[in-house]
Amino acid sequence: MTLHADVVSTLSGWRPADAAQESLRQAYLGFLAARDDVCRRECAAGHITASAVLLDADAENVLLTLHPRVGRWLQLGGHCEPGDATLADAALREAREESGIDDLVIDPAPVHLDVHPITCSLGVPTRHFDVRFVVRAPRGAQPVQSDESDDLRWWPVDSLPEGSEDLAELMEAAVPAASGR
Repeated sequence: MTLHADVVSTLSGWRPADAAQESLRQAYLGFLAARDDVCRRECAAGHITASAVLLDADAENVLLTLHPRVGRWLQLGGHCEPGDATLADAALREAREESGIDDLVIDPAPVHLDVHPITCSLGVPTRHFDVRFVVRAPRGAQPVQSDESDDLRWWPVDSLPEGSEDLAELMEAAVPAASGR
């Protein structure tokens, strides 16, 4: 199965909790049906990205990165790579690379979608069709900052840093999913 086919399968089988997320899911599926290159960062019309909401063992804290290009605290994640067999694999790879934490566990069902305009590695304005997954760290995990981050730190899920208010909806979806609620 190709990564494109996996993304279609993943999103076709996922049932979001609200109408806004369902609308986005349908838009993603339409975009995927129209183009076969949406999993590659070279797709200037926009491309699928994979994010990891990396929670600690008790789902009380989330690991955020101070993104050097964006200048804000964000969840971990990024572009799909040719070696990624599945979208969940891409999110897990990004989480490992950006956190330095081994033994991470991912829930293969998405928890949230977000489309946002960005000028990424293409150097031209495009859109990221971000698919977000819950990833759990083992108890006592200590992150190691990579060169992809200006800072990396755990934040209480109910007390995110200033300027990251747009992550509140993501936390509202991720924490209950991680807790089995």
